[in-house]
Amino acid sequence: MIVGREKINSQYSGTKRVHGCLIHVDILDDKIWIQRDGTEEGIARDFLDAGITKDKIVLAFYDPQIREETGFAVT
Repeated sequence: MIVGREKINSQYSGTKRVHGCLIHVDILDDKIWIQRDGTEEGIARDFLDAGITKDKIVLAFYDPQIREETGFAVT
């Protein structure tokens, strides 16, 4: 989770609340759908290192046309 406060802009001293997830992963139709990945290295790399093949991982945060170029599953 990302939780905290961040500065609104450089000309204003106020802050706004920040709250959200770093990683959102779903398992759909026997595939891992990465909906959001805010990690430095990328959660897909961890899945590959764990032995999960690219055809079982969908980079859902990309448009389907871009997914075709990644080498990972499209759907």
